Amino acid sequence: MAAEPALTADSGHAPANSPAPAEFRKAMAEFATGVTVVTALDGGEPVGFACQSFASVSLEPPLVLFCADRRGRSWARIRAAGRFCVNVLGDDQRDLCERFGSSRGLKYEGLGWDVSPWGTPALRDVLLGVHAEVQDVHRAGDHDVVIGRVLAIGRPDEPAAGRPPMIFFRSRFGVGEPDAPVAPDPWGGDDRWGWG
Repeated sequence: MAAEPALTADSGHAPANSPAPAEFRKAMAEFATGVTVVTALDGGEPVGFACQSFASVSLEPPLVLFCADRRGRSWARIRAAGRFCVNVLGDDQRDLCERFGSSRGLKYEGLGWDVSPWGTPALRDVLLGVHAEVQDVHRAGDHDVVIGRVLAIGRPDEPAAGRPPMIFFRSRFGVGEPDAPVAPDPWGGDDRWGWG
């Protein structure tokens, strides 16, 4: 399906009054998001990354979207796999976010996960797993907007009643938690939070 034509021509240059990246990041930190881990199997090897840009798009057909930084190593492998699982994290799963938000280390080492019937890694004890296949990919600045057609929804056997989701707000996990850890710049020197 072809994309609609752009309403304005893309000159390739930001307008002179556009915010600088650091200013834009700080402004967007005022919008609270949930946190997910997008996973896939590429050549039999599990891959994944922490992602806060996730949303439902359509009920009929069921579609979701996530945004992936094209500089991230996992996204290219997830795209090649063609199918993925969006694992929605609970607020007690900061360790999973740190594991998949880092470009270093073995993300799956010692981690409990299962291969879903759709051939994607389903992380255990998450609030929700959304199994989908890549339907469309749209280039948007330094990210790709990925549209996924939902194949199935996976919920834990035990209801997650009362278990709150992980929230990312003002570059911190949680809302109103002054002692919550601050996530550094994902492409800074220590690269702990490679969101893509």
